[in-house]
Amino acid sequence: MKSFGKDARIGFIGLGVMGAGMAHCLLRAGHGLQVYARNPERTEAFVAAGAQAAPSAEELGRRCELVFLCLSDDAAVEQVLFGAQGLAGGLAAGSCVVDTSTIAAASARAFGEQLQARGIHLLDAPISGGQQGAESGTLTAMIGGEAEVLAACREVMAAFCKTMTHVGALGAGQTVKSCNQVAVAGAMAGVADAIALAIAQGVDPKVMRDVVLAGTGRSFAMEKHGLRIIEGDTKPGFRARLMRKDLRIALATARAAGATLPAATLVEQLVNELCESGQGEADWCAIGRLVQQKRAP
Repeated sequence: MKSFGKDARIGFIGLGVMGAGMAHCLLRAGHGLQVYARNPERTEAFVAAGAQAAPSAEELGRRCELVFLCLSDDAAVEQVLFGAQGLAGGLAAGSCVVDTSTIAAASARAFGEQLQARGIHLLDAPISGGQQGAESGTLTAMIGGEAEVLAACREVMAAFCKTMTHVGALGAGQTVKSCNQVAVAGAMAGVADAIALAIAQGVDPKVMRDVVLAGTGRSFAMEKHGLRIIEGDTKPGFRARLMRKDLRIALATARAAGATLPAATLVEQLVNELCESGQGEADWCAIGRLVQQKRAP
Protein backbone atom coordinates (compact mmCIF):
# COMPACT_ATOMS: atom_id res chain seq x y z
CA MET A 1 0.00 0.00 0.00
CA LYS A 2 1.09 3.59 -0.53
CA SER A 3 2.77 5.53 2.25
CA PHE A 4 0.96 8.46 3.82
CA GLY A 5 2.95 11.69 3.66
CA LYS A 6 2.51 15.44 3.86
CA ASP A 7 -0.22 15.37 1.22
CA ALA A 8 -2.29 12.73 3.03
CA ARG A 9 -5.83 13.56 4.10
CA ILE A 10 -5.63 13.02 7.86
CA GLY A 11 -8.31 13.03 10.55
CA PHE A 12 -8.23 13.01 14.35
CA ILE A 13 -11.02 12.04 16.75
CA GLY A 14 -10.53 12.29 20.52
CA LEU A 15 -9.24 15.72 21.52
CA GLY A 16 -8.79 15.10 25.23
CA VAL A 17 -5.63 15.49 27.31
CA MET A 18 -3.55 13.14 25.14
CA GLY A 19 -5.28 13.58 21.80
CA ALA A 20 -5.08 17.36 21.92
CA GLY A 21 -1.31 17.29 22.20
CA MET A 22 -0.99 14.72 19.40
CA ALA A 23 -3.29 16.66 17.08
CA HIS A 24 -1.32 19.86 17.65
CA CYS A 25 1.89 17.94 16.84
CA LEU A 26 0.39 16.94 13.49
CA LEU A 27 -0.51 20.55 12.74
CA ARG A 28 2.97 21.79 13.71
CA ALA A 29 4.48 19.19 11.40
CA GLY A 30 2.57 20.73 8.51
CA HIS A 31 -0.11 18.09 8.03
CA GLY A 32 -3.57 19.11 6.90
CA LEU A 33 -5.99 17.91 9.58
CA GLN A 34 -9.70 17.24 9.93
CA VAL A 35 -11.00 17.03 13.51
CA TYR A 36 -14.25 15.90 15.06
CA ALA A 37 -15.55 16.06 18.64
CA ARG A 38 -19.01 15.48 20.04
CA ASN A 39 -18.60 18.84 21.80
CA PRO A 40 -17.88 21.31 18.96
CA GLU A 41 -16.17 23.71 21.37
CA ARG A 42 -13.30 21.24 21.65
CA THR A 43 -12.44 21.77 18.00
CA GLU A 44 -12.15 25.58 18.18
CA ALA A 45 -8.46 25.70 19.16
CA PHE A 46 -7.57 23.30 16.36
CA VAL A 47 -9.51 25.25 13.75
CA ALA A 48 -7.69 28.37 14.94
CA ALA A 49 -4.42 26.50 14.40
CA GLY A 50 -5.32 25.51 10.85
CA ALA A 51 -7.47 22.37 11.10
CA GLN A 52 -10.95 21.90 9.65
CA ALA A 53 -13.83 20.67 11.79
CA ALA A 54 -16.09 17.90 10.48
CA PRO A 55 -19.75 17.80 11.57
CA SER A 56 -19.67 14.04 12.25
CA ALA A 57 -17.28 11.11 12.42
CA GLU A 58 -18.84 9.77 9.21
CA GLU A 59 -18.20 13.01 7.34
CA LEU A 60 -14.64 13.12 8.66
CA GLY A 61 -14.21 9.65 7.21
CA ARG A 62 -15.39 10.82 3.80
CA ARG A 63 -12.76 13.56 3.85
CA CYS A 64 -9.84 11.42 5.07
CA GLU A 65 -7.74 8.41 4.17
CA LEU A 66 -5.87 8.10 7.50
CA VAL A 67 -7.66 8.67 10.81
CA PHE A 68 -6.28 8.62 14.35
CA LEU A 69 -8.43 7.83 17.39
CA CYS A 70 -7.56 8.67 21.00
CA LEU A 71 -10.63 7.76 23.04
CA SER A 72 -11.44 6.79 26.60
CA ASP A 73 -12.49 3.13 26.36
CA ASP A 74 -13.77 0.23 24.25
CA ALA A 75 -17.35 1.55 24.17
CA ALA A 76 -16.24 4.98 22.95
CA VAL A 77 -14.13 3.45 20.16
CA GLU A 78 -16.99 1.17 19.07
CA GLN A 79 -19.45 4.07 19.04
CA VAL A 80 -17.16 6.32 16.98
CA LEU A 81 -16.41 3.53 14.50
CA PHE A 82 -19.77 1.83 14.10
CA GLY A 83 -22.44 3.93 15.82
CA ALA A 84 -24.87 6.32 14.17
CA GLN A 85 -22.94 8.51 11.69
CA GLY A 86 -19.88 6.44 12.59
CA LEU A 87 -16.46 6.72 11.01
CA ALA A 88 -16.63 3.36 9.23
CA GLY A 89 -19.63 4.56 7.25
CA GLY A 90 -17.59 7.31 5.63
CA LEU A 91 -14.20 5.71 5.07
CA ALA A 92 -13.36 4.33 1.65
CA ALA A 93 -11.79 0.91 1.09
CA GLY A 94 -8.02 1.12 1.39
CA SER A 95 -8.11 3.79 4.11
CA CYS A 96 -6.54 3.27 7.52
CA VAL A 97 -7.53 3.81 11.15
CA VAL A 98 -4.83 4.04 13.83
CA ASP A 99 -6.35 3.60 17.27
CA THR A 100 -4.09 5.04 19.97
CA SER A 101 -6.68 4.42 22.69
CA THR A 102 -6.04 1.88 25.44
CA ILE A 103 -8.68 -0.83 25.09
CA ALA A 104 -8.89 -4.61 25.40
CA ALA A 105 -6.88 -6.66 22.90
CA ALA A 106 -10.00 -8.71 22.14
CA SER A 107 -11.89 -5.53 21.24
CA ALA A 108 -9.08 -4.38 18.94
CA ARG A 109 -9.22 -7.70 17.09
CA ALA A 110 -13.02 -7.58 16.81
CA PHE A 111 -13.01 -4.00 15.51
CA GLY A 112 -10.27 -4.93 13.05
CA GLU A 113 -12.33 -7.80 11.64
CA GLN A 114 -15.34 -5.53 11.12
CA LEU A 115 -13.24 -2.90 9.38
CA GLN A 116 -11.40 -5.48 7.28
CA ALA A 117 -14.77 -6.63 5.94
CA ARG A 118 -15.14 -3.09 4.53
CA GLY A 119 -11.59 -3.07 3.14
CA ILE A 120 -10.34 -0.70 5.86
CA HIS A 121 -7.05 -1.28 7.68
CA LEU A 122 -6.67 -0.98 11.47
CA LEU A 123 -3.60 -0.62 13.66
CA ASP A 124 -3.93 -0.85 17.42
CA ALA A 125 -1.29 1.60 18.61
CA PRO A 126 -1.66 2.46 22.30
CA ILE A 127 0.76 5.08 23.56
CA SER A 128 2.90 5.79 26.61
CA GLY A 129 4.57 9.01 27.68
CA GLY A 130 1.83 11.05 29.31
CA GLN A 131 0.52 14.51 28.55
CA GLN A 132 4.00 15.98 28.30
CA GLY A 133 5.03 13.37 25.75
CA ALA A 134 1.88 14.02 23.69
CA GLU A 135 2.52 17.75 23.63
CA SER A 136 6.23 17.44 22.81
CA GLY A 137 5.84 14.64 20.25
CA THR A 138 7.95 12.13 22.18
CA LEU A 139 5.43 9.36 22.80
CA THR A 140 6.15 5.66 22.61
CA ALA A 141 3.72 3.54 20.58
CA MET A 142 3.41 -0.24 20.76
CA ILE A 143 1.72 -1.30 17.56
CA GLY A 144 -0.25 -4.36 16.49
CA GLY A 145 -1.35 -5.05 12.95
CA GLU A 146 0.17 -5.58 9.54
CA ALA A 147 3.78 -4.42 9.21
CA GLU A 148 3.02 -3.03 5.74
CA VAL A 149 0.29 -0.79 7.16
CA LEU A 150 2.58 0.48 9.91
CA ALA A 151 5.27 1.26 7.34
CA ALA A 152 2.72 3.35 5.42
CA CYS A 153 1.80 5.33 8.57
CA ARG A 154 5.26 5.85 10.12
CA GLU A 155 6.03 9.22 8.56
CA VAL A 156 2.81 10.77 9.85
CA MET A 157 2.99 9.10 13.27
CA ALA A 158 6.51 10.47 13.72
CA ALA A 159 4.89 13.86 14.34
CA PHE A 160 3.89 12.70 17.84
CA CYS A 161 5.88 9.48 18.41
CA LYS A 162 9.58 9.24 19.15
CA THR A 163 9.50 5.44 19.31
CA MET A 164 7.26 3.11 17.28
CA THR A 165 7.64 -0.64 17.76
CA HIS A 166 5.76 -3.29 15.81
CA VAL A 167 4.96 -5.91 18.44
CA GLY A 168 2.83 -8.39 16.49
CA ALA A 169 -0.58 -9.01 15.00
CA LEU A 170 -3.65 -6.91 15.69
CA GLY A 171 -4.29 -6.81 19.44
CA ALA A 172 -0.64 -7.26 20.37
CA GLY A 173 -0.21 -3.53 20.84
CA GLN A 174 -2.94 -3.52 23.49
CA THR A 175 -1.39 -6.55 25.19
CA VAL A 176 2.00 -4.84 25.42
CA LYS A 177 0.31 -1.67 26.73
CA SER A 178 -1.30 -3.78 29.46
CA CYS A 179 2.15 -5.20 30.27
CA ASN A 180 3.46 -1.64 30.53
CA GLN A 181 0.69 -0.59 32.90
CA VAL A 182 1.18 -3.67 35.06
CA ALA A 183 4.92 -2.96 35.34
CA VAL A 184 4.30 0.72 36.10
CA ALA A 185 1.72 -0.21 38.74
CA GLY A 186 4.16 -2.48 40.56
CA ALA A 187 6.87 0.16 40.50
CA MET A 188 4.55 2.89 41.78
CA ALA A 189 3.35 0.66 44.61
CA GLY A 190 6.97 0.06 45.65
CA VAL A 191 7.68 3.79 45.65
CA ALA A 192 4.56 4.51 47.70
CA ASP A 193 5.54 1.85 50.24
CA ALA A 194 9.12 3.14 50.48
CA ILE A 195 7.97 6.69 51.17
CA ALA A 196 5.43 5.51 53.73
CA LEU A 197 8.14 3.46 55.51
CA ALA A 198 10.57 6.39 55.62
CA ILE A 199 7.92 8.71 57.05
CA ALA A 200 6.82 6.13 59.63
CA GLN A 201 10.44 5.83 60.81
CA GLY A 202 11.05 9.56 60.98
CA VAL A 203 13.45 9.58 58.02
CA ASP A 204 13.29 12.52 55.63
CA PRO A 205 11.63 10.96 52.55
CA LYS A 206 13.47 13.36 50.22
CA VAL A 207 16.81 12.14 51.58
CA MET A 208 15.63 8.54 51.23
CA ARG A 209 14.63 9.23 47.63
CA ASP A 210 18.03 10.71 46.79
CA VAL A 211 19.80 7.68 48.22
CA VAL A 212 17.55 5.19 46.43
CA LEU A 213 17.96 7.02 43.12
CA ALA A 214 21.72 6.57 43.45
CA GLY A 215 21.43 2.82 44.05
CA THR A 216 19.72 -0.33 42.85
CA GLY A 217 16.25 0.95 43.81
CA ARG A 218 16.39 3.60 41.10
CA SER A 219 13.29 3.61 38.90
CA PHE A 220 11.33 5.89 36.62
CA ALA A 221 8.52 5.85 39.17
CA MET A 222 10.80 6.98 42.00
CA GLU A 223 12.40 9.65 39.84
CA LYS A 224 9.23 11.04 38.27
CA HIS A 225 6.59 10.42 40.93
CA GLY A 226 8.49 10.06 44.19
CA LEU A 227 8.84 13.79 44.78
CA ARG A 228 5.22 14.37 43.76
CA ILE A 229 4.08 11.84 46.36
CA ILE A 230 6.27 13.41 49.02
CA GLU A 231 5.01 16.91 48.25
CA GLY A 232 1.38 15.86 47.82
CA ASP A 233 1.20 17.01 44.19
CA THR A 234 -1.76 15.18 42.65
CA LYS A 235 -2.39 17.41 39.66
CA PRO A 236 -2.92 15.14 36.62
CA GLY A 237 -0.87 13.80 34.81
CA PHE A 238 -2.59 10.54 34.36
CA ARG A 239 -5.91 10.40 36.14
CA ALA A 240 -6.65 7.68 38.66
CA ARG A 241 -9.87 6.64 36.89
CA LEU A 242 -7.92 5.97 33.70
CA MET A 243 -5.31 3.87 35.50
CA ARG A 244 -8.11 1.88 37.11
CA LYS A 245 -9.57 1.27 33.65
CA ASP A 246 -6.19 0.18 32.28
CA LEU A 247 -5.50 -2.18 35.17
CA ARG A 248 -8.94 -3.73 34.86
CA ILE A 249 -8.28 -4.36 31.17
CA ALA A 250 -4.98 -6.04 32.07
CA LEU A 251 -6.60 -8.18 34.77
CA ALA A 252 -9.46 -9.24 32.49
CA THR A 253 -7.00 -10.09 29.72
CA ALA A 254 -4.97 -12.18 32.17
CA ARG A 255 -8.04 -14.04 33.44
CA ALA A 256 -9.10 -14.88 29.90
CA ALA A 257 -5.68 -16.40 29.32
CA GLY A 258 -5.69 -18.33 32.61
CA ALA A 259 -3.02 -16.11 34.23
CA THR A 260 -3.03 -14.28 37.56
CA LEU A 261 -1.42 -10.92 38.31
CA PRO A 262 -1.14 -10.61 42.12
CA ALA A 263 0.71 -7.28 42.22
CA ALA A 264 -1.56 -5.63 39.67
CA THR A 265 -4.59 -6.92 41.60
CA LEU A 266 -3.42 -5.18 44.77
CA VAL A 267 -2.68 -1.90 42.99
CA GLU A 268 -6.07 -1.97 41.24
CA GLN A 269 -7.67 -2.24 44.68
CA LEU A 270 -5.74 0.84 45.86
CA VAL A 271 -6.61 2.83 42.74
CA ASN A 272 -10.25 1.77 43.03
CA GLU A 273 -10.29 2.92 46.65
CA LEU A 274 -8.91 6.25 45.47
CA CYS A 275 -11.60 6.59 42.82
CA GLU A 276 -14.40 5.55 45.16
CA SER A 277 -13.29 8.26 47.60
CA GLY A 278 -13.92 10.92 44.95
CA GLN A 279 -10.34 11.27 43.73
CA GLY A 280 -10.75 9.71 40.31
CA GLU A 281 -9.70 12.94 38.57
CA ALA A 282 -6.49 13.25 40.63
CA ASP A 283 -3.21 11.91 39.31
CA TRP A 284 -2.98 8.25 40.17
CA CYS A 285 0.24 8.87 42.14
CA ALA A 286 -2.22 9.90 44.89
CA ILE A 287 -2.11 6.24 45.92
CA GLY A 288 1.06 7.32 47.75
CA ARG A 289 -0.96 9.46 50.12
CA LEU A 290 -3.52 6.66 50.49
CA VAL A 291 -0.77 4.21 51.52
CA GLN A 292 0.58 6.69 54.09
CA GLN A 293 -2.89 6.95 55.66
CA LYS A 294 -3.19 3.22 56.22
CA ARG A 295 -2.26 1.83 59.62
CA ALA A 296 -1.23 -1.65 60.69
CA PRO A 297 -3.97 -3.59 62.54
